Amino acid sequence: MSPNPPTPRYHPVSRIFHWAVALGVAVMIPVGILMTSGSVEGIQDELYILHKGLGTILLVLVAARLAWRLFHSPPPMPESMPPGQRRTARFVHGTLYALLVVMTTSGYVRTVGDGFPIELLDALGLPYLLPEMPDVAAWMVLVHKGSAYLLAALVAAHVGAVVHAQLFAGHGVFRRMWPPVGGGGQKGEG
Repeated sequence: MSPNPPTPRYHPVSRIFHWAVALGVAVMIPVGILMTSGSVEGIQDELYILHKGLGTILLVLVAARLAWRLFHSPPPMPESMPPGQRRTARFVHGTLYALLVVMTTSGYVRTVGDGFPIELLDALGLPYLLPEMPDVAAWMVLVHKGSAYLLAALVAAHVGAVVHAQLFAGHGVFRRMWPPVGGGGQKGEG
């Protein structure tokens, strides 16, 4: 009996992008909810500054991750996954990317469009790249909040699917993305 072939893995750069963005989202969504809840008046300004700064970093990370992804295809999904699950996984991954772009971009446009500072950009001497546009910024508040909640729900579904595939279906999908660096197994392209 021959051993199972090693699970094709994502490229280490893809894994680093994945976990950096995951960490950013895991921090940003709770901070965003907390800072707008009205229950943290003593540190609300600091939370806004943190959220805007990390959001700007996350926007750059998402753009870099997408640029990397355009030129580095992901490894094939496990052959043991049924075709319907493969299609669903591709759809969810594409939707996650789209929501990351919408959430980070709408947050940036909302902030700059309403004339609020992004202290990180000020500290680095970088321009805002957009003029003030309060009417657009008002819509971006809704887009930003809605996309953040949709992203949180989809991330929960994504994590649930990975846990299910790993523990119950035996597809080994977690090994494709973990650990962020190093680890055994065959490396994929993306």
